[in-house]
Formats: sequence, structure tokens, C-alpha cells
Amino acid sequence: MFAFHGMDNISDCKVTTLFLIDNTFPKIFYLLFFFMLFNVVKEFYVSLHFAVYKSLFRFNTLIIYMQTDRLEELIPLLKDKNKRNVAFNTLVKLTKQRLYWHIRKMVLVHEDADDVLQNTYIKVWKSIDNFRGDSALYTWLFRIATNESLTFLAQQRIKNVATSIEYEDLLISKMEADAYYDGDEMAKKFERAILSLPEKQRLVFNMKYYEDMKYEEISKITGTSEGALKASYHIAVKKIEQFIKEED
Repeated sequence: MFAFHGMDNISDCKVTTLFLIDNTFPKIFYLLFFFMLFNVVKEFYVSLHFAVYKSLFRFNTLIIYMQTDRLEELIPLLKDKNKRNVAFNTLVKLTKQRLYWHIRKMVLVHEDADDVLQNTYIKVWKSIDNFRGDSALYTWLFRIATNESLTFLAQQRIKNVATSIEYEDLLISKMEADAYYDGDEMAKKFERAILSLPEKQRLVFNMKYYEDMKYEEISKITGTSEGALKASYHIAVKKIEQFIKEED
């Protein structure tokens, strides 16, 4: 507050007011300056954060492609019984994460995905001598993982339920009870919509939507023509959209 006590005239008031303005203005200026500087630094930090994140994402993507290329180098080592153990361990290290998620999107539950993944590698180990190289090793692995996933689902359906609707409910309940599942209500609705698809159509949708595979790549894995895959995917998308609309 301004106090004018003891001022004999208006001139004294003006002098005092000017003095207060002269002393207050630098403080306001400094506050504005530091506020602007803080925002500039904040924007720079955010931009740098996202730039680093993008770089790391691209680096990890590059590593995946490099690892995929390395698989072909393992083929002669896998064929050599003296070097097979070490080569197979390397194969598992390079492929287990992506194969796991490929399987997990079909069976939904972590423990089931682990079991199917183990069965996949057992079959790979037993069949490695029969690998002729007609396709890439990566494609061959995915084909085995896909077949093992479909076999597992067929066995579970026969073992546990009578109808497809009951089976969908069983998978959803198992997924929600899974300690590794952290999806919200929208995620659950989306998963239920995907589960409403026939299994092979669901497989195509997962490979295209989640794994961003090219139709050519999916065709080599599933043995289905690219035209049929495109049609299947677009039908799946329409079914999912319709399912979600009806749920809302």
C-alpha cells in the first residue's frame, strides 16, 4: 500500500510514486523474463525428449531388422550338430519376443502364450533338419508358431466349451484374470470384437493390424493368397466396427 502521510504537497506524492515505479518495474521485468525463459527451456526439453524417444524407437526397429537378417546366418550352424546348441540359443534370443506377442494376440493369456511358445521351439528343434530353405527362416518360425496357436485354441475349445460364444466368454474371462493384463474397458471391448471373428480371420487381422506385416509376408506364413488376405482383413475391420457400434 502507498502511504502519503507526511507529504506536504502534490509534488511530494508524485516523486514518491515515481520512485516506487522505478523500483518495481525492474522486478516485474525480471519476473517476465524468467517466466519466458522457463517456457523456452520447457519447450526445448519436451522437444528434446520426443526427439530422443523417436531416435530410440527407430534404433530398436533397426535392431529388429538386423536381428531378422542375422537369422539366415544361423541356418548352416543349426544344420551342424556340433554347433546346433549355441545356434539354437541365439535363435531363441533373437525371436522369442516377437513370436511371444504373435502367439499372445491369439491365445490372449500370458501362461498359455508361454506354453505355446515353448511348444513352438520344441517343434523347431525337432524339425530343423527338415528345413529346406524354400522360405526364410523367419517365415518358417512364424508358420510353426501360427499352427501351434491354432492347434492350442482348437484343443481348448473341445476341452472346455460347446459353442463359439461360450469360448469367447472363456477367453475374455481368462484374459481379465491374467495378472499381466492391464487393459481398460475400451481395450476389453476391442478384444471382444476381435474374438468375435473366425480364428483364421482373427489371425490375419492381428498380423496386419498389430504386427504391421505386409500381405506378401502374411501369405508366405499362412499359405493364403494376397487377394484373399486383403478381402479377409477388410471384412474383419467392418465386423469389428459393427460390433463396437452395437456394444455402444
